[in-house]
Amino acid sequence: MTDSCCESACGSETAKADPRWRRVLWIALIVNAAMFFIEMVAGATADSRALQADALDFLGDAANYAVSLAVVGAALTWRARAALLKSLFMLGFAAWVFGSAILAFVNGTTPDPATMGAVGALALAANVSVALLLYRYRTGDANMRSVWICSRNDAIGNVAVMLAALGVLGTGSAWPDLIVATIMAALALSGGVQVLRHALSELRADPPSTEPA
Repeated sequence: MTDSCCESACGSETAKADPRWRRVLWIALIVNAAMFFIEMVAGATADSRALQADALDFLGDAANYAVSLAVVGAALTWRARAALLKSLFMLGFAAWVFGSAILAFVNGTTPDPATMGAVGALALAANVSVALLLYRYRTGDANMRSVWICSRNDAIGNVAVMLAALGVLGTGSAWPDLIVATIMAALALSGGVQVLRHALSELRADPPSTEPA
């Protein structure tokens, strides 16, 4: 979900040409990075795998925006190396969420639905705010549209976390939390694999470079 909609923005020429676009990307980066840490801490505190999986999505978005701002205009090899590093982080966190979900299932722990719902609502507000900032670019080029669609789609994940919180509250079971976490981690894992393959393909196709362009 993260990479398929945001990855194309990383090499956008528009980011270099429009200072307002770069400013919006900086805001989006800060918001997503902050929400990653908030949801990871809240997920650990509430023992919620869905919150941790949603935090993984925020991490992927923040990494995309960081790559977009840091390596725009750089040589293809350096952009591919940045994407490779990002994919490895995503795969590692996805594997951790899967392992954590399995451990929670074995131990039979139940997350705190109140914390899940509150933090899920905060995450939804963050994604909607970013989407509104990007709304003016929704009819721009493919890169601009992709970033706006990404933030819009991320809000769906936040709603899923809130629904999982209601499910945990209503059933007293961890199953709603585990199901949502598994789906979101699977999407992140799939995105990470796609980025990894694409980065390796670009590294094989582009001759080695010792200095950024």
